[in-house]
Amino acid sequence: MHSAPGHAEFPTTRWTLIASAGNVRDPDSRRALESLCAAYWYPLYAFVRRRGDSPEQAQDHTQDFFARILEHGYFDRADREKGRFRSFLLSAFKAYLCDAFDHDHAVKRGGGIQMFAFEVSNGEEMYAREPVCDETPERIYERRWALTLLDRVMEGLRDEFVRHGRLDHFNRIKFALLGEASIPYANLARELETNEASLKVGIHRLRKRYREILRAEVADLVADPADVDSELRFLISAVGKK
Repeated sequence: MHSAPGHAEFPTTRWTLIASAGNVRDPDSRRALESLCAAYWYPLYAFVRRRGDSPEQAQDHTQDFFARILEHGYFDRADREKGRFRSFLLSAFKAYLCDAFDHDHAVKRGGGIQMFAFEVSNGEEMYAREPVCDETPERIYERRWALTLLDRVMEGLRDEFVRHGRLDHFNRIKFALLGEASIPYANLARELETNEASLKVGIHRLRKRYREILRAEVADLVADPADVDSELRFLISAVGKK
């Protein structure tokens, strides 16, 4: 779906594909939507839990929301808010929650909800690891969205190393992406049977590739290429705030 890094033509994004798809049975839009659901269900779960819903209610709402999207399309109710998919998704979820409250039609677990490729039942285990604080539901959604996106970037980078048979190498140098103040180049170079100069070049390339994947992931979730840089700044801010 992406163009290669540096390609002049801005690619069709998942956001624009899904938002403009009139036929939810279209294989391309459905696959893109299922991928997004699998990636970003937990920020919505955390949002509704912080709002005060029980674990069972949060699971019901999260599953039913995605079931409605996949079967009927629900994004036409949402405010696109400048094309940022994170805002678009939360707006659609809030609209769904208003309907569920007004009409009491949330589907209960086991009550006909289709099975997904992702498992929302472990949401509470993940939520239990959230810091105990007075974050608003919107704030926890934004932070979890940012962290989920960064996790996807790291997984994408890891997968590239796996495809080249270099997973162990990745595991040994990935700490360079985590802001470590001191990198033991000499010791690590010996362990990897290389020299410090080559190791530093490898780490430089790792960081560069990480930035490329991050930018591509963000570009996939905004409708306007002009929003990419501001969305990157949002990610940094969302992760940094406590």
